[in-house]
Amino acid sequence: MKLEQIVPILRIFDVRKAKEFYVDFLGFQVDWEHRFEPELPLYFQISQGEIKLHLSEHHGDCCPGAALRIHMTGVREWQKALIEKKYDYARPGLEKPPWGSEECTVTDPFGNRLVFCEYPASA
Repeated sequence: MKLEQIVPILRIFDVRKAKEFYVDFLGFQVDWEHRFEPELPLYFQISQGEIKLHLSEHHGDCCPGAALRIHMTGVREWQKALIEKKYDYARPGLEKPPWGSEECTVTDPFGNRLVFCEYPASA
């Protein structure tokens, strides 16, 4: 047996707002979209680098308010780039919690929290 990848599902309520946040602000790309019928809820995958997320309008898939920790390198540059975008709904800061990482936390329009974190090479 080999575990290979986790793909979290995050609940969304508005596709336009989700794409504005995840694609325009955070820089993810839409990989694919699925609806069972034209007027039914959307389920789609976004990605950036090795990170894949599924976003769902389906009420039974998950609850809003999830928290994800995304390990990365270059968190300072990432936070600076986000600030420079002047997104109307977020101006994320940079934090240094006691466990030794540097973190940039953003909350999507649906209450899901994404913590982008970088650990020192010695950790």
